[in-house]
Amino acid sequence: MSDHHIKRLVIMRHAKADWPGGVADHERPLEERGHREAPLAGKWLVKHSILPDFILCSSALRTRQTCTWVCSELGDKAPTPKLEDGLYAASALRMLAVVNHVPDTVTTLMLISHMPGVQDLAMHLASRDSNHDAYMDAATRYPTSALTVLETEKSWAELDGQDARLTKFKVPRAH
Repeated sequence: MSDHHIKRLVIMRHAKADWPGGVADHERPLEERGHREAPLAGKWLVKHSILPDFILCSSALRTRQTCTWVCSELGDKAPTPKLEDGLYAASALRMLAVVNHVPDTVTTLMLISHMPGVQDLAMHLASRDSNHDAYMDAATRYPTSALTVLETEKSWAELDGQDARLTKFKVPRAH
C-alpha cells in the first residue's frame, strides 16, 4: 500500500457518561471520569500522528462533549466537527451509510458515536489482514473512550465490509 492512497478511519466510542435521573438519553452528559479520559484520546491521536481532517459526531450531548475534549487536544489541527443526528443510536450499517457520503478529499475521518454501533462497524469493516491483537481486543470489549483505527485504499463510498485493515485499538485511561 502506498501511503498517499491510504485513508484512515478512527472510530471512537464516547467517554464515560453519567445517568442522571429525569434526563433524556440524548442529553446525558459525561461523568467526571469521562471528562478526564476524553482528552487522553486526543493526546493519543496526536502522539501517533493520527490527525483527523474531518470529524463526524453523534448529536447526543455525551458525544459532543467527548468531541470537544478530543478537539481541544488536537489544538489548531482540529477540524470543525459535523454533528450528525443519524449517528445517534445508529446501527453499524447506518453509520457506514454516513461514512459512505464523506468526500474523498478527506484522508483521515474520525467518527464519534455509541455502542453497539461503533464496535459492530469496526468488526464489519475489519479485513482478514487486520492486526490480530487489535482485532481481538476490539471484538471482545469496546469500553468508553475506546478508539479503533482502520486503514483502506478504497474510497469512502466504496467501503462495504471486510475491506479496511484494523491496525490499532486503544482504550485511554486516566491513572
